[in-house]
Amino acid sequence: VQLVESGGGLVQAGDSLRLSCTASGGTFSSYTMDWYRQTPGKGREFVARINWSGSTTYYANSVRGRFTISRDNAKNTVYLHMNSLRPEDTAIYYCNTGPSPGGSWGQGTQVTVSS
Repeated sequence: VQLVESGGGLVQAGDSLRLSCTASGGTFSSYTMDWYRQTPGKGREFVARINWSGSTTYYANSVRGRFTISRDNAKNTVYLHMNSLRPEDTAIYYCNTGPSPGGSWGQGTQVTVSS
């Protein structure tokens, strides 16, 4: 599975962004999908998960209540809606299949939140 993330940018604290991740080369509608993020000097941190149908979601404590994961199986795309962004959300955001990453990591999309 090949994954391409997009939608990042430079925003101010309190702003919102929507990230997208489009998959190809697999049966997207059968996959659980995860979002991760990574900052310099740190490993990838789990952010959110959505099951194949979109009926079940799970979030890291650090983003619960602010971020929402969703998907459109017709478009082979998973989204991460990020509200009330904080400087500590600054990272490169990646998606992959879950619960164990099985796809090829994409280039990620940079999110930078200024205070």
